[in-house]
Order: sequence, then structure tokens, then C-alpha cells
Amino acid sequence: MTFTTSIKEEIAKTDINVIEARYELIAFLNSVAKFNKDEINITLENASITRRIYKEIKEIYDVNPNIIIRIQKRFKVKQIYILNIKDKVEFIKKDISLGTKINVEDLVSDEEKIAFLQGAFLASGNISNPSTSGYHMEFIFTKERLAKQVLNLLTYFNLNAKIIKRGYKNIVYIKASEHISDLIKRFKAINSLFYFEDIRIYRDHKNMVNRLNNCEIANQEKTFRTGQIQLANINYLKDNDLYNLLDEKSQIVANAREKYPEVSMQELADIITLEEGYKIGKSGVNHHFIKIANLVKRHKERSDCNGGKTSC
Repeated sequence: MTFTTSIKEEIAKTDINVIEARYELIAFLNSVAKFNKDEINITLENASITRRIYKEIKEIYDVNPNIIIRIQKRFKVKQIYILNIKDKVEFIKKDISLGTKINVEDLVSDEEKIAFLQGAFLASGNISNPSTSGYHMEFIFTKERLAKQVLNLLTYFNLNAKIIKRGYKNIVYIKASEHISDLIKRFKAINSLFYFEDIRIYRDHKNMVNRLNNCEIANQEKTFRTGQIQLANINYLKDNDLYNLLDEKSQIVANAREKYPEVSMQELADIITLEEGYKIGKSGVNHHFIKIANLVKRHKERSDCNGGKTSC
């Protein structure tokens, strides 16, 4: 069973009143029903949704649809359910057509608005399984008007939805995981909500750990590069007989760096404090390395000047 199917089956088992059921049915039929001159046909692939739609048609329009069951053998064997309506066809068509003119403000309560969204989702909704792909929820319609109705309702609930057109399809979609979760909760698909949230928490935790690991790696690389630059400056001073120009404390810092080339500035400060009895912090260590770097820079500038590389 797909994640989408599990949500739809939960929705199909929830209780709603007659008014809400009418709006759910209107959205559903506008999405998938085929209207002919003397009959209406609704094709479904799920037994639970078929029972719910059958019950709603019977209660709202006082009609008993014929149920036709067919076996589809394409790709894999599955049952197809067709609800065939031949009574009160014109009355139902008229009522359904009025549904295309429904605006957000026409649906008085939030429950009625959610019922309309439920009907649209049962008919043409899909949610990607959060454990195997990214977060994505969509409604696919052939009718642009219905797509805009769903978009407006989602916007009413502060759910960040967008609409795109692909060929004859109008697709309303949501990408934000927290907004998908909120809509599943409003559909009262509690088991699916728990599953979705468990996956979301796991993925968020995993992403956080990855970010922390990436930061740690970046910090280690930065520490290594800094240490190599500092060692290069120290070696330059020694190679050019300049090391004795450093004061005692700067030499202590330089010696510690040579002994511990890969530790961070803070770790180096802690080591110097412990081993040399010279209490110093990270900023103090950095100050001495700036002095070392400036000494190297001045010597190189004088050397370039004396060699005629620059004007002095």
C-alpha cells in the first residue's frame, strides 16, 4: 500500500455530517466523474473510497448507483469499481455544476472547507512517501477552475501552495513538510500523520548531524591550513636568522606550534597554559602569530626592495 493510499483509506473512514459530505462529494465528482447525456460514471480503484462515495451519493441525492466491478490485468491484476448513476442525472449535474462556482467565503465553516479539500484529494491527490523521496503533495485536475478553488482553500489555511500547468493538467502542489503535515492532520488521518512525523523527525535529525559533521570537517580543514601558514612563517624566521628577534612569549607560542602543528588556536592556548605556566587565551595566541606574520612581511618587503624588485 502506498503512503497516499493509506491516507485516503483513513479519510474514507472518518465521520462527517451531511453538509460536509455534500462539499466533499462535489469536489470529488468535479474531479473524476464523467457526465454523459443520460448517465454519470465514476471510476475508482479503492474499495474504501468506493464505499464512501456510494454512501454519500445515496444519502445526498437519494440515488442508488449501480456498482460495476471489472478486473484490470494491465501491468498487475487489480479491481476497478465503476459507480453508474442513471437516476436524477440532470439534477445531480446541476448541483455539481454549482460546485464549480463555490468560493472560499461560500464555505461557512473550516470543516466545510476541509471537506471540499478532502474530496479533491480523494479524487486526484498524491503525496510522495517521505521515507523514499522529498516532501511533495499535489492535486492534479483537468479543470483550471477547480485547481484555483483548491489553491484558494489551501491559502486560506496558510498552506504555501502553488499552481503550475503541464499540458492539459493543472497541478496544485505543496513542498513544505510542515504544511503537508498540517493538512494531513486536518484530514484526521492520524496514523499517517504519526508515520509522516516520525520520518520527518528522523530526516531532520539526520540532516542536522550531517550539517554538524560538515562544519566539523570545515573547521578541521581551516585549523590545518592556519597551522601550516603559521609553521611556514616560523620556518622563514629560522631560515633567515630572525627567530631571535621574537620576544620570549612569542617564542613560547612558536615552539608550541612546532610541537603541536594540527591543534586549533584555543587548544594551543590551553597547552601553553598547562605546559609552560604562561596563562594565555586564544586571542593572545593569535596576537603573537600576527606579530610573527608582520615580522616575516617586513623582512620580505626589505628583501624585495634591496633586490630591486620594487621601488623603495
